[in-house]
Amino acid sequence: MANGFLRKAIQAIEFETRSFAAGSTQNLYSRRPSNRVNQWAKWLSPGLFVKRWLLISVLGVILSLLGLAIWIRLNPIFRVMQFLETFLSTLTTVIPNYISGPLVLVMGILLLLWAHGRTVGAIAGALRPDNDEELVDLLLNHRRLNRGPKIVVVGGGTGLSTLLRGLKHYSSNITAIVTVADDGGSSGRLRRENGVLPPGDIRNCLSALAAEEKLLTELFKYRFRAGKGLEGHSFGNLFLTAMTDITGDLERAIAASSQVLAVRGEVLPATLCDVNLWAELADGRCITGESSISEAGGKIVKIGCIPANPPALPKALQAIEEADFIILGPGSLYTSVIPNLLVPQITEAIDRKDIPKIYVCNIMTQPGETQDYSVADHIKAIDLACGRQLFNAVLVQSQSPSAQALIRYAQDNSHPVFLDREAIKNSGRQIVNANVMEEDPDTGYVRHNPQLLARVLLRWYSRMQLLKTKV
Repeated sequence: MANGFLRKAIQAIEFETRSFAAGSTQNLYSRRPSNRVNQWAKWLSPGLFVKRWLLISVLGVILSLLGLAIWIRLNPIFRVMQFLETFLSTLTTVIPNYISGPLVLVMGILLLLWAHGRTVGAIAGALRPDNDEELVDLLLNHRRLNRGPKIVVVGGGTGLSTLLRGLKHYSSNITAIVTVADDGGSSGRLRRENGVLPPGDIRNCLSALAAEEKLLTELFKYRFRAGKGLEGHSFGNLFLTAMTDITGDLERAIAASSQVLAVRGEVLPATLCDVNLWAELADGRCITGESSISEAGGKIVKIGCIPANPPALPKALQAIEEADFIILGPGSLYTSVIPNLLVPQITEAIDRKDIPKIYVCNIMTQPGETQDYSVADHIKAIDLACGRQLFNAVLVQSQSPSAQALIRYAQDNSHPVFLDREAIKNSGRQIVNANVMEEDPDTGYVRHNPQLLARVLLRWYSRMQLLKTKV
């Protein structure tokens, strides 16, 4: 019954989305002539795989007419040609050929272009009723994204979804490897009550990678405010839980949900094991549970998981093996980034890859996890957790937040992560210093800006690739 409700809700939302946006399709035919010429010219762009099929179509028409002519021994064609000869002779007698010829040629070209434009507009309206973008632009963008680098992003929490929101505009070949150690909030309740892996971080990543379905994305984020058993749960978490029950495991549930949201890329759990985090604090306490670690308020000296050495998801290992670029973070250091690296097969797979690998450091320290940490302290924690150096560069925020934001964070005993250059260089890491921050003027909260962050990362990756080819 619950599953049927979920299906009907999704169908209703999709219908409303199409209905709401249907009015935009009338703009497909109201372009100015200059814009239309530009759109037609784009069909000649290389890489669309359109021109070859048009030429083959023309060849097919010619061969069909030739076959018909041979079959009927040319008698009707001879009569038609004779009629046309007579007609054209009469026409050129009335209107000179240097006028009638170009005039007929221009008319033919205009008819061809008009028919082409109307055909393309009709196809675009049928395929994308909620988008008034030209079909050729959609094809060009699709080709560009498909040719993007194969990027693997490892992490969890809001930091990972923020990064994915920017990366999806540069490549469709994105794989997000997400921690499944969450045991708090809606995810924790579903984990305890239904025995499923926590869907929260996965749901955020799916929403972030969704192509255009804004209303469906909002639906996945919707959190129930009332109702016995429903209050506090997000619709996306319930949907993934239902899909897991229907398909048999979380991996298949994610794949099915990706189709609903038209996701660019892939979201994969680091492992399908029921993993619980534990942390040893400097005062001797041992805390179990992801949500309890940050609430304990102590300095973390060691972190691990139960069961130890969980097996990695095979598809996650395959994605790492095929990757061109690997990004760690951003996100909570001990409860979002490092839990993925506690899966030994993932750590080993990343270590084997000789490609650009970068860690995106958080902008602010996090009380209960990274209080008073510098950038070098973040790096040391990752190296210690996985027993090796996995990345060769670190991205650090270059500008300090505003005074309002600093005061706001100081009240929670949080401060900008200090950039200790000398210690970072001694660790053998390259420093990528850039302004990738955005600040909410009302709340004073600072976050990574998805577009700025993705742009800086892709530029660094391009430079590394260029240097590699020169060497």
